[in-house]
Amino acid sequence: MNFPEFFQTPIIAENEIWRVLILFFAILISFTAGKVLRYLCQIRAKQIKESRPILAVALDSSSKAAVMFFFMVGVNIGTSFLVLGPAEHFIDTSIAVLLTVTVAFAAYCMVEIVTTILLLRAEKTASKMDDMLAPILSKSLRATVIVLALVQIAQILSGKEITSILAGLGIGGLAVALAAQDTLKNLFGSMVLLADKPFEIGDRINVDGHDGPVEAVGLRSTRIRTLDGHLVTIPNGELANKPIWNIAKRPYIRRLFNITITYDTPPEKVEEAKTILEGILENHEGLNPDFPPRVYFKDFNDASLGFLCLYWYHPPAYWDYLKYSEQVNLQILDRFNKAGIDFAFPTQTLHLAGDSKRDPIKIQHYEDPSV
Repeated sequence: MNFPEFFQTPIIAENEIWRVLILFFAILISFTAGKVLRYLCQIRAKQIKESRPILAVALDSSSKAAVMFFFMVGVNIGTSFLVLGPAEHFIDTSIAVLLTVTVAFAAYCMVEIVTTILLLRAEKTASKMDDMLAPILSKSLRATVIVLALVQIAQILSGKEITSILAGLGIGGLAVALAAQDTLKNLFGSMVLLADKPFEIGDRINVDGHDGPVEAVGLRSTRIRTLDGHLVTIPNGELANKPIWNIAKRPYIRRLFNITITYDTPPEKVEEAKTILEGILENHEGLNPDFPPRVYFKDFNDASLGFLCLYWYHPPAYWDYLKYSEQVNLQILDRFNKAGIDFAFPTQTLHLAGDSKRDPIKIQHYEDPSV
């Protein structure tokens, strides 16, 4: 090229000023083009986010890798004009590694497209298992991209065939597998949970006393938000081997409670008490004909006559169940008081040895709940 003598003056090794300027402007123009492209893609993604979500995610993912990709294009073009000399192999290897990292980063960002497609399809299905599967597949794809990028970089740096590298990885993988038994256990545990489907995201479960909805299921662990607000993380390897109480899947809420009345209640009043309890629970709110309420005069306790009451509330809406249970309690209290039926509380009868008539002295007391 015919440049003025000033531009043909070598400044770095055998590279004239014009070669360095071409490298500089190639990087500057490509970097600027990447910035502009990223800005345009992000603006367009925001505009079509609601109407075309998949395309919006594709544009947003592309914008994340645009700057790095165009930067590497500029570096590759600019270095082609340089006289590299002995450093040619080092620079070519470095550029190849950086290009591999750039392509891997672009692929890593593009995984978000697959995740979005899976989540959109999961929203159309009744099962929430698809909601659990989407993040797991997303993480698996990202891990695959990283592994492939590392293998490619190892091939570039070593200059060996990929088959020999994979063979070495196989031997090393055995050592890693022995050292990472817990990690592999959790990985297989997540597969068991996906196959067995004991719960779905959003279900309220109880595991080892941790009661709350499932927030997320990952490759290593499952996160539960307990009812008191704490976030509990349980490794999937352990979770797959534990009893899981899926409270969200119960078809009803059963209430079993006891009503006790005093021993001096006449038989007709006992019958009346049973009739009152049956009347309160008859055709109750949340009744399923296949599960009628039950009332039995069941026990002669130490200090009372005991009724066993049982009913099932459908559907299992907990707050509605509590509201109805409160109404039942108030009705029992009101109707027993109107009928003159006394509720029992613990009593003792003491006989004095010096009393010829052995008249009993009845002492009534309340139990101390702290004892």
